Amino acid sequence: MTLNNTAILPVESPIRDFERLYITLRKQEQRLYTDEQVTQLPNIDALHVHYNEWKIRKHSANRLIGYLSKKKRALNILEIGCGNGWLSAQLAKIKGANVIGQDINRVEIDQAKRVFHKNNLQFFCEDFNAERFKDLRFDVIIFAASVQYFPSLKQILNHALNCLSAGGEIHLIDTNFYNHSNIDSAKERTLVYYTKMGCPELAAYYFHHLLDDLKGFDHQILANPNTIINKLLKGNPFYWISIKKK
Repeated sequence: MTLNNTAILPVESPIRDFERLYITLRKQEQRLYTDEQVTQLPNIDALHVHYNEWKIRKHSANRLIGYLSKKKRALNILEIGCGNGWLSAQLAKIKGANVIGQDINRVEIDQAKRVFHKNNLQFFCEDFNAERFKDLRFDVIIFAASVQYFPSLKQILNHALNCLSAGGEIHLIDTNFYNHSNIDSAKERTLVYYTKMGCPELAAYYFHHLLDDLKGFDHQILANPNTIINKLLKGNPFYWISIKKK
């Protein structure tokens, strides 16, 4: 079935332990927002504790939307790990776009459904599984600050590729990638942080992916945070990587 404004989505699953832990942490981090705040994202009050983070997310979103808008054709878009749906709602502004936002987190998905009402936008609460979307085909699949919650980068990318139309693209944004020299220290920092926040169990659900894991995929680094210019200008600290379906 080709995606359209009324695509039939599978039945959603009940809340699980990870979701409860995740929401507990989000509250502590002040990352659960009011409906009014969500409607304004990625814009947020300059006094908010995460203002600088949202400046980066806004930059990433504008860059991606500009890139996709230049295609000047209808796009079926899936955002995996959409959270409260703010980016999916921004993507739905692209002319001719039809967007599905998916996440395992029911609290934020319910908020997204409550806040955003567009004929070309739907939200779905469930694990991402290629079999779930076997009757749909997407031109673009986006992981924005979400791919780190999947244990195998290669496996999740292959699942996503199976859901793409011919010539489709996956985009990874707002996510750290590591090399063999710094991945162990990154894992230690993650455990220390979650322990400090009182949720050490969450470290088992957060995964640190290597750039080397992209070998074998038809990928392109569209933005590299480690360039000299980016570091001098203190620009966007995240990679922007695209993977094309061969």
